[in-house]
Parts: sequence; C-alpha cells; structure tokens
Amino acid sequence: MLALLTRKIAGARTVLTRATVMPFLVRCAIALCGLVAMSVAWPPALLGSQFFAPLALVALYPAVAPRGRGATVAALTVVAGWLVDTVMEDAPVALWRVLTIATALYLGHSLTALAAVLPYDAVVNADVVGVWLARALAVVVISAVLTVAILGLTADLAGSAFLVATLVGLAGAAGATLLIARLVRRM
Repeated sequence: MLALLTRKIAGARTVLTRATVMPFLVRCAIALCGLVAMSVAWPPALLGSQFFAPLALVALYPAVAPRGRGATVAALTVVAGWLVDTVMEDAPVALWRVLTIATALYLGHSLTALAAVLPYDAVVNADVVGVWLARALAVVVISAVLTVAILGLTADLAGSAFLVATLVGLAGAAGATLLIARLVRRM
C-alpha cells in the first residue's frame, strides 16, 4: 500500500515538473467551468458550508483526469444540484442561471475532450486552443440567442400550436438520432 502511494506521488511530481503551459491552462479552464457550474446549480446556502467541499472535488476531477467518466459524473452532479434547488428548495428558474449552467457545462465538456487527447507535456500553439475555444463560444452564443428567442415565442405560441411545435421538434431530434446511429453502424 505504501509502495503504491509512493509511486503515485512520484508520478504526480513527474507530471508537475514536465507539464507545459497550454495543457495546464486548458485543465485550469476545465476546473473553472466545473466550479462555476457547481456553484450556480446547487443552493446558495450550500456554498459556504462544509458540504460544498465534496462537490468541488467532483467539479475539479475532470481537470485532473480528463480521460475517464469524471466529466459525466460532474455534469450529472450539476444537474442533480439544479433539481435539488429548483424542485426541493423551490428556487425560481432564472434565465441567467440556466444560461450560466449550460455554458459552463458545455465549455467544460468541450475542454475536457480537448484535454483528453492533449498530453500534459505537449507543446501546443495558442492558436489551436484559441480556435477550439472560438468554436465552442460560437456554439454557446448561438444557443443562448436561440434560447432567448424561443422563450420569447412561447408566450405567443401558448396552447395547441406550442404543443405541435414541441412534438415536431422531438420527432426531428429522434429522427436525427436514429439517422446518426444508422450511419455510425455502417462505418
């Protein structure tokens, strides 16, 4: 047991001494996104308590080990926090919170995918990470604008028209999922 711990510490020391700037900054951005999402999703009373420490560790884990299931566990923990706050604590659903959580989760997930293929000691040009972030931010901005526009339309489309539009959207999403699954199987 002691030998395993000694090897892990030696491995961590090697990683820290060989790490380069860009992979380190990407992992710092993953940690920041995770902490922001966790902080906004869970009830505010929890943030100052000792119960936030395990949530912070879950949020930081994808930055340390991006190749595992840590990003999924962190995202599910954020969603659980959102449900606890809105359903059990009866917190109002505020647009800024929804957009902040969605943005932090998407950016964290996207950066985790980048970090998973980016060795910690790789020499990476800033343009690579910059283009990656620009694409991710474009998705975030377009999604936020569409979300606000569609929420504005819901007041006008209340009733049967809104129900039909929702069902058509769900059918389109299901059809796209089936098409992608079929195309992947043929490859």
